[in-house]
Amino acid sequence: MISIEGNFDNPEVHELLVKHFIQLRSVSPKDSTHVLNISGLRVASIKLWSMWENDQLIGIGAIKFLNKEHGEFKSIRVNDKFRNKRYGKEVINQLINKAKLLKIKKLSLETGAGEFFLPARKLFLSCGFKTCKPFSHYKDDVNSVYMSLQISN
Repeated sequence: MISIEGNFDNPEVHELLVKHFIQLRSVSPKDSTHVLNISGLRVASIKLWSMWENDQLIGIGAIKFLNKEHGEFKSIRVNDKFRNKRYGKEVINQLINKAKLLKIKKLSLETGAGEFFLPARKLFLSCGFKTCKPFSHYKDDVNSVYMSLQISN
């Protein structure tokens, strides 16, 4: 699997980001939606990668710098035709490796607490993430689950 940084203008990447945004907005209560649209991802504090295999888009994922050593996962999505085939774990591992290269020592994430987000929560737990208290700007919210992972470089 290869990863390409940025790549927002690739039509497949663009389509997957839009689909991700629309779907997460549709399954999350308005005040508990933290998904970023494309312009929200195109800021200096966020790096986005698309992951490819044999010219097929496997998935996307981003890391937001909260500070020099603490990053937050954003907009992780596996293309529908690759779901439930262990590619989610590969995308997460690619992002963890990117974080290590960026000298990040801790990764955190926010995901939904509802049934729709159960597969994502299971995936993050299987990759070593542990539930934690809200971080950064987040607050306690019954609709959110917060997780973190200490990584070594």
